[in-house]
Amino acid sequence: MKLDWTRATLRLAEPLRISRSVMSEREAIEVTLSDDGAAGRGEIVTSVYYGLDAEEIVRQLDLVSAALPDLGDDLVAGLHPGVRAGVDAALWELAAVRTGVPAHELFGNPQWTDVATARTIGLGEPAGESAKALVEQGFTVVKVKAGGPDDVARVAEVRSAAQDARIMVDPNGGWTPDEAVRLLERMEPSRVDVVEQPIAPGQRARLAWVTARSMVPVVADEDVETVADVAELAGVVDGVNIKLAKFGGPTQALAAIEEARSAGLDVLLGCLVSSSLGIAPAVHLSGYARWLDLDGHLLLADDPWTGLGGADGTLRLRGGPGWGLERR
Repeated sequence: MKLDWTRATLRLAEPLRISRSVMSEREAIEVTLSDDGAAGRGEIVTSVYYGLDAEEIVRQLDLVSAALPDLGDDLVAGLHPGVRAGVDAALWELAAVRTGVPAHELFGNPQWTDVATARTIGLGEPAGESAKALVEQGFTVVKVKAGGPDDVARVAEVRSAAQDARIMVDPNGGWTPDEAVRLLERMEPSRVDVVEQPIAPGQRARLAWVTARSMVPVVADEDVETVADVAELAGVVDGVNIKLAKFGGPTQALAAIEEARSAGLDVLLGCLVSSSLGIAPAVHLSGYARWLDLDGHLLLADDPWTGLGGADGTLRLRGGPGWGLERR
C-alpha cells in the first residue's frame, strides 16, 4: 500500500464571515492510498480553529506513509482528527472501489436518495437579497450566520425572501445564554428550524438551560468533537453536528451517529469549507441525518471535482464505485 499527497489552495468565491473570523481561502491536501491497482482518495484542509496547518498535516502524513501497510492504534490515535479524517476517507473509498460499490453502500445505506443541503449566508452579506437569490437557484434550506447586532432583523429578511424555506441559524457560540433565549424568542415569527451552538462551548449546564427554554431545536457544534461528547450531551441539547474533519473521518462519524441515535439526539451533518472530495464522505452518510449543511464545495471559486451537485440546493451522486467523483 502506498500513500501519496498533493497540496492545493482552495479560494472562496466570496470571503465568508462568521462571528469569530473571516476566511477567503484555505489550503487542502489531497491524499491517495493505492494498493494492487486500486486507489482511494481523501482530503485534509487546514484549520486555524482546530489548530492544523499544512506543515503539520505533511509531517503526520510522513508518519503514516512510513508505517504502511500496518497502521497501529497508537499511530492512528496520535493523528490530528483532520488528518485522520482524510486518511480514513481514502481507506473507505479504497474498500468501496475494490468492492465495486458506492461508498454509501458500505456505510449501510444501500439506496441513494437525492437530498437538500443548506447554503450559508455569512455575516455582512445582505441577508434578504442573498436568500432571494438562493431560492431562485433552487435552495430550500438557508443557513444564516449570526452573532452580529442585527440577527433578528437578518433572519426576518431571510424569511420574507424565502417564505417556504427551512432556516438554520448559527451564531458559532457568539451569544450569551440570556441573549440566546431572548433572540430565539424574538425569531419565533421567522419559524427557525434549528439553531447551532448558540453559546460559547464549555458551558454545558448553561447550554442545557438555553435548550430547555428554546422553542427551536438546539444543536451542539463546537461542543462536540468525539463520540464521548455525543453521549455526554444527551439531555443537554436536541442534536449534534457531526463534522467528519473534527471526528476523524467516516469510521468515527458512524460511531457518533450510532451513539446519537441511542441517546435520542438528532444528527446534523456539517462540514468545513472543502472541495467536493472533502465533502463527499459526509454526503454518502446523509441518510442518517435530519439536517444537512454540506455546502463547503459550493463556496469555492473553482471546485476541482464534479459529482456531488448542489448548485441548485440538491446533492446528487453520479454513481459508480467509491465517492463517484471526477476531476474537472
